[in-house]
Amino acid sequence: MNDMSNPVIIKGGIGDSPKRTEDHRFLSGKGRYTDDINRPGQAYAYFKRSDVAHGVIKSIDTTAAAAMPGVVAIYTGEDIAKAGIGGVPCGWQLHSKDGSPMVEPPHPILAQGKVRYVGDAIAMVIAETTEQAKDAAEALVIDIETLPAVSEMRAATAPGAALVHDAAAGNICFDWHIGDKAAVDAAFATAFKIAKIDVVNNRLIPNPMEPRAAIGDFDQSSGEHTLYTTSQNPHVIRLLMGAFVLQIPEHKLRVVAPDVGGGFGAKIFHYIEEAAVTWAAAKLNRPVKWTCERGEAFITDAHGRDHITHAELAMAEDGKFLGLRVNTMANMGAYLSTFAPSVPTYLSATLLAGVYTTPAIYGEVKAIFTNTVPVDAYRGAGRPETTFLLERLVDVAAKEMGMDRVAIRRRNFIPIDAYPYQTPVALMYDSGNHEATLARCMEIADWNGFEARRAAAAQRGKLRGIGMSTYLEACGIAPSAVAGALGARAGLYEVANVRVHPTGSVTVFTGTHSHGQGHETTFAQLVADQLGVPFESVEVVHGDTAKIPFGMGTYGSRSLAVGGSAMVKAMDKIIAKGKKIAAHLMEAAVDDIEFKDGKFTVTGTDKSKSFAEIAITAYVPHNYPIEEVEPGLDETAFYDPKNFTYPGGCHICEVEIDPETGVVQLIAFTAVDDIGRVINPMIVHGQVHGGVTQGIGQALLEHAIYDETGQLLSGSLMDYTMPRADNIVNIHVGTESTMCTHNPLGAKGVGEVGAIGSPPAVINAVVDALRDYGVTHVDMPATAQKIWSIINAGINAGAPRMAAE
Repeated sequence: MNDMSNPVIIKGGIGDSPKRTEDHRFLSGKGRYTDDINRPGQAYAYFKRSDVAHGVIKSIDTTAAAAMPGVVAIYTGEDIAKAGIGGVPCGWQLHSKDGSPMVEPPHPILAQGKVRYVGDAIAMVIAETTEQAKDAAEALVIDIETLPAVSEMRAATAPGAALVHDAAAGNICFDWHIGDKAAVDAAFATAFKIAKIDVVNNRLIPNPMEPRAAIGDFDQSSGEHTLYTTSQNPHVIRLLMGAFVLQIPEHKLRVVAPDVGGGFGAKIFHYIEEAAVTWAAAKLNRPVKWTCERGEAFITDAHGRDHITHAELAMAEDGKFLGLRVNTMANMGAYLSTFAPSVPTYLSATLLAGVYTTPAIYGEVKAIFTNTVPVDAYRGAGRPETTFLLERLVDVAAKEMGMDRVAIRRRNFIPIDAYPYQTPVALMYDSGNHEATLARCMEIADWNGFEARRAAAAQRGKLRGIGMSTYLEACGIAPSAVAGALGARAGLYEVANVRVHPTGSVTVFTGTHSHGQGHETTFAQLVADQLGVPFESVEVVHGDTAKIPFGMGTYGSRSLAVGGSAMVKAMDKIIAKGKKIAAHLMEAAVDDIEFKDGKFTVTGTDKSKSFAEIAITAYVPHNYPIEEVEPGLDETAFYDPKNFTYPGGCHICEVEIDPETGVVQLIAFTAVDDIGRVINPMIVHGQVHGGVTQGIGQALLEHAIYDETGQLLSGSLMDYTMPRADNIVNIHVGTESTMCTHNPLGAKGVGEVGAIGSPPAVINAVVDALRDYGVTHVDMPATAQKIWSIINAGINAGAPRMAAE
């Protein structure tokens, strides 16, 4: 116990970089992931999945499979239908331009009538071991009449194309728009120059280190269901699964998400396996466990990105942007995943202004059903797609205008004195300083010294290029009223319960959830800083709906800005109550009590009480203002933001290309981001490093490719290229902070900035390296084969072999 009259000197507060609290258990192998959990008497589930992309299920014969050793039960879509189990719901509703609601086909837990993508679950086999379940699944006799499939959006919308869902004419889910078309048309009518670009934002497969897993458990004596799952938001899973799928009252359904080994968005959503094992556990009255295999994850985890976009930018003679028009096709896959409709629309098109003062913007989005894995939010969720489009288009515009790439950006930046800034596409940015992040990034990257490095590379037979992106994103996905008006079917607040124990130590119960971000460290720093308690005396609890108040989980870089702000509000209540107790103990007026550095002091005197003394008094109220204040020191607060938060920044990438092989090598990467208040610089750097690495993966390596029959050709790590250590360079990270003006921390969010700012910086550098070949754009990923083909096509067309030759 601490000496309550002499509190420990505070360390590990805001701005410090203490080692991550959670790392000891992770590095020593003591982490507790879902697959580490084993319930007494559990059985094991294996899902038989479709190996064709589209077809009618004619029959399923389970006779032979059911007779195999160890088989406990086999369930099909027919069993699910008879049980009255609902389909997996979509959490976001949109309407088309004409006001009609989006087409929202049912998504059954197990396929009913038809299969619609390779990986669609047809049957669940439960056995005493996973191996027995797999063997029995292979013995199922399934007759599927194969139908024509559509795996590519343009093919899916062609006349006469096969329909993924009969209700979706032309395979269109919705046809949505935003902005002022008339104003944009008028701007283009007066334009001096028009820049145009077509871009493909390649489909990605998340591949977190920990595959998904789920364990359903049921207590017959109490009627309570428990689901252990790899989720970023256990309360949302409980809400969706309990209310819409299994019809289980919330007080009878507990969802536990223990340690989670990476999510990147792929573990936000409610998946069919979670509902299936929860239902089966109650039906069999024994726990049922399922763990995804890596190859299975490729065809079941929600994919990311997959947009095709045409954009045009109208410019005045001085290079000022006049108007922007954008037309996007967005792949939804075979079903609508939890947040899928929001990604290309309200999380993407509302950012079309970027960091620029473009006065007129009009965007159109057509969402398309295809016979592929459902597509949903992946790190950045819509903002990387828009940033890539804008930052490639701005480089094309600079070339069209004959202007320097930096100069045209500076000409069109939103000036710092224009904040708060209302964009033409709904959002109002509250703060930012784009010139500061640009200048700092250029300085660190030695932008002005690049041409000498380009010449030196040419002497070595290399093509060298440099590229930048200047971006802004929206985080937090709030406030709830606005999100609801935009189609969200849930509130998007956050909650925190701060429990001060009698000895002065603190436990925080938070509705956000960590899957690698270091919440147990960062949140402890908030508490240490605000309450003045030792960093080591703070415990952070998350991930269990039986322990924490209703919270919305972790995504959209909302943990600190929204979850942390809820903690601040709860601690404000703790301090306010503590002042009343302190005033009573020191016989002073409450208004005369101030709290600082862990002490309650009577203003203008040396009379004080430590935080620990107030804590013990709250729980041992022998001398206590009992008429005014209840015993105990335990407060809860909900925080619903007033606006999104808007991180931004500048990323600069330098590459070299070997013209003999087409291999792109990163030489240097610099990221300077404005994320508002920095709580832990070390964790910020780690988040940026991870995000940039993922962005580099998209820019140079990763691409989920389907053939015309709907077969995933890049369905393993042998075919889908993830970034490795030799693909990455030492990433230089800097911050230039302007505070968020509407949350108590001034925080904006950092989790996704790296993945948003880096892809266009990399591709801009690649295009710059290929400038002497007449290249104006390269679609991601810029693989060696693609670059080699471009170079050789240029050589065959008479382009110079090397810029220096």
